[in-house]
Amino acid sequence: MNITSRLPSLDDATMSTEQRRVLDDILNGPRGNLDGPFLAWVHSPALADNAQQLGAFCRYGTQLELRLTELAILLTASWWKSQAEWQIHEPIAAEAGLDAAVIEALREGREPEFSRNDEALVYRLGTTLYATRRVDDALYAEAVAAFGEPAVVELVGVFGYYALVAMTLNVFEVRRGSAPLPFVEPDSASR
Repeated sequence: MNITSRLPSLDDATMSTEQRRVLDDILNGPRGNLDGPFLAWVHSPALADNAQQLGAFCRYGTQLELRLTELAILLTASWWKSQAEWQIHEPIAAEAGLDAAVIEALREGREPEFSRNDEALVYRLGTTLYATRRVDDALYAEAVAAFGEPAVVELVGVFGYYALVAMTLNVFEVRRGSAPLPFVEPDSASR
């Protein structure tokens, strides 16, 4: 996979000992590759270290079904128009059982027609959180009743972590190969 970024590439000759250690930790961890935001974060080993641990939990350790976690990630990627985040997670979401029509609606920025109540609830929680920066008592109570309080805490963590990922990917223009971009890029004059 050809990945590009605004940041200079790191190689054995230019990497610090700490960067090499973090890189090895990432490559030997559950991800097994230096994809997405890690291309940027490895430039700051302390950030990479901590973000990697949080990311591993958000992606592999929550109480939520993978389908719901991936829905939250795609909602975040769509909200931030994060090209690489979408490219990485769209196939994972499809494989996890998220309906293709839901995925396409998210990519287009439309509200999907959900056939599953848990997906509609994750969507409502995420869109409300992003749009209003809060969640009212009724929506909170509904989410806790459906998922349990620990899982709601974890879901908010997933939204927050993947917003950090999206911002990182957008600022450092991380791109995956020559595949078509899922979102229209803003005009460079408006950036």
